[in-house]
Amino acid sequence: MLMVATKEEAGLREDVLAAFDRFDQAGQTETPSWLRALHKGGIAHFAELGFPTTKHEEWRFTNVSAIANTRWELAEERARTVTEKEVAGVAFNDLPARRLVFVDGWFAPELSAKELTNGPLRVESLYSAARSTFPLLNHHLARHARYDGNAFVALNTAFLNDGAVIAVSPGEIIKEPIYLLHISSGSAASRVCHPRTLVLAQRGSSVKVVEHYVGLGNQPSFTNSVIEIVLEENARVEHCKVQEEPLSNFHVATIQTQQARDSHLLSHSISMGAGLTRNNINCALDGTNIECTLNGLYLGRGRQVVDHHTAIFHNQPNCNSHEFYHGILDERSQGVFNGKIFVRPEAQKTDAKQTNRNLLLSNDATVDTKPQLEIFADDVKCTHGATIGQLDAESIFYLRARGIGLENARKMLLHAFASEIVNRISLDPVRERLDSQLFDLYERE
Repeated sequence: MLMVATKEEAGLREDVLAAFDRFDQAGQTETPSWLRALHKGGIAHFAELGFPTTKHEEWRFTNVSAIANTRWELAEERARTVTEKEVAGVAFNDLPARRLVFVDGWFAPELSAKELTNGPLRVESLYSAARSTFPLLNHHLARHARYDGNAFVALNTAFLNDGAVIAVSPGEIIKEPIYLLHISSGSAASRVCHPRTLVLAQRGSSVKVVEHYVGLGNQPSFTNSVIEIVLEENARVEHCKVQEEPLSNFHVATIQTQQARDSHLLSHSISMGAGLTRNNINCALDGTNIECTLNGLYLGRGRQVVDHHTAIFHNQPNCNSHEFYHGILDERSQGVFNGKIFVRPEAQKTDAKQTNRNLLLSNDATVDTKPQLEIFADDVKCTHGATIGQLDAESIFYLRARGIGLENARKMLLHAFASEIVNRISLDPVRERLDSQLFDLYERE
């Protein structure tokens, strides 16, 4: 449905278009023609779409007017220097990984691993990859995450400049994970960055990728990220996204995955920070015998809004998908879960399961949950379910009968509820750090 912009909305849209003109002019001499074409396609779609409002069905529970009504300044390169000590204070320091650090959306080589690319594994900043000979980048970048119907993906594509490129050669098993640390410096108000990541796991390869979003200051900023993950035949990818930005920040992210036959995807989304978070997770199962598992945990406090929108497209037969999302909402926070499973007519023998469980710790906390199935095949096993409530009374009684006080029993159950999702992460340092944070949050005296 075409939405007519108000004068104010049109003015703000013009402000974005003016910012794009400055961005485009600055990059004329060094930006490849194919990348400039993507930029222009992105801004054209954004000009048509504008920011979504609560009148749009997909956004009716999540109001992004605070984003739309702010005149954001594109973060400049080297606007803020971050020290190794500051990185150590926020990073997964025990994670043995190839680390790439980004500050306000810009690659910081002095804070990153010195040896990134190594034979069958190519890891580099998107900025440098786009200006080198890398035909796979042109073939895949912005070819999977649709920007003709999503204003935030269109905006990211319009200002696409830096981020990460990860490409694994056929048959290679990469044991050391790739760690992408995104730092919002908080050095100035109203900064925006649009990090972009492409992960390409070629035929028979395996790789693990961690995306970690943190902040150092409390100045309002906006992160609008997009990651495209492509799994070729028999490839395996574990993707873990942890969002811990300050409550003054806004965070919108799109995760787009594309799977070929016999591939396996394991994805985790952990949302603990930002005043407003929206995660769009879209998975296309385009071959037979695919496994796709999505895990999610979201914690809300104060007036936080945490929104997960997932869509899994079963396009071929004999594929399995599993979704497990847990939410814990306290004070006046709001959680949103909208999960869709589409089963095409040719996708017989589909096995799809979707579960969303929520705990409300306050009378003022709310959750809007909407699991959905659209099935056009007749030989399938599909289930979905959602629960909203408080801690189980029988479990509390069981613990109290064993001498545990009421408050400690509640804390133990909350920790266990959250850890059920975190424990699915295979990377020990990430899992242990998150579990320690959950213990501090719910159990420590």
